[in-house]
Amino acid sequence: MADVYILGIESSCDETAAAVVRSGEKIVSNVVFSQIATHQPYGGVVPELASREHLKAIVPVVRQALADARRTYDSVDALAVTQGPGLAGSLLVGISYAKALAFALDKPLIAVNHLEGHIHAVLLEERQKGNWELNFPVLALVVSGGHTHLYLAMQRGESWTYENIGHTRDDAAGEAFDKVAKLLGLGYPGGPVIDKLAGHGNPAAVKFAQAQIKHPDRKDAPALSQKTRQGWGTQRFDFSYSGIKTAVLRYVETHNMHPSIEARRTALAQIAKPRLEDYLAHTDKAALDLVASFQRAMVEDLVGKTLAAARACDAATLFVTGGVAANNELRQRFERDAAMEGLPVYFPSRPLSTDNAAMIAAAAYPKFLAGDFAPLDFSAEAGMRLSG
Repeated sequence: MADVYILGIESSCDETAAAVVRSGEKIVSNVVFSQIATHQPYGGVVPELASREHLKAIVPVVRQALADARRTYDSVDALAVTQGPGLAGSLLVGISYAKALAFALDKPLIAVNHLEGHIHAVLLEERQKGNWELNFPVLALVVSGGHTHLYLAMQRGESWTYENIGHTRDDAAGEAFDKVAKLLGLGYPGGPVIDKLAGHGNPAAVKFAQAQIKHPDRKDAPALSQKTRQGWGTQRFDFSYSGIKTAVLRYVETHNMHPSIEARRTALAQIAKPRLEDYLAHTDKAALDLVASFQRAMVEDLVGKTLAAARACDAATLFVTGGVAANNELRQRFERDAAMEGLPVYFPSRPLSTDNAAMIAAAAYPKFLAGDFAPLDFSAEAGMRLSG
């Protein structure tokens, strides 16, 4: 079969991205415009500002992706765009532009679930390495600022099917990292800063209890498939991170850490792009120990529940993907513990861990082969689920 070039567009949150991917296995170009500087003063993503930044960036980002790939609009075979989940306004920018291009160029348009994109980021890079031998079922942990989900994935022909067997009941893991970093005066985005500082603290200094989830989630609909229920009961592997955020806050209050936090916040605000040595110069031992203990508790919860799910589902392969998959301690812990159980684990590279359009174009390729094209009247789905 001739090569298929798909132009992917991603705008679900605060990155405007476009990429050209060949036949679902080769990244030809990958351009990401980040809005971190826009949202940094607010300590998190402001939806209205995100939408406006997407409007400014989407045309030049797509043009750059085509230029880097040495392709023209007419020479791509299809367009792919994130339909959801994500911020409604941000999604609509990408979708509206992709629809306009598809209509003007008379090219097929493929709607992609952002979560499936993260899973295909792993698959894309493994295929680039020449690794086509994956054993099923695959258990995928999608862990980012907005999502903490476990999916049991199977392949049927070119298409993949997914069953959600666990999700967060409240905050996503990446959101907990960012909010704890904000609380401690470490700026935004906080996940990468915590990852760097954790190695300088004592991870056993502060004890955090793991969340105990004892009741079913009322949001679990549809229920698990009949096959899954027959195989291992109705057990789910859900996460909860609101409690550990509260525990960090209480620790800060009971140990009178607010004066040092405000001094750190003020000092770091004067530095345009703080480096590790800047953070270390303004972070006392108590804060470093707290950061290290928080990260250790998060990593232990994510790894422990994921491997428990892998055992229960008899998973043959493990994928760990999403922005938090770039965390060094998380990667090391998964590699060590999964190896002890004889379970191969795969991660995307760090550039493909965070939101990007290459993963969207890659996830669109099986849909292209199946002729699964989107009607031009489809719209954004902010709370879109991944199933089927």
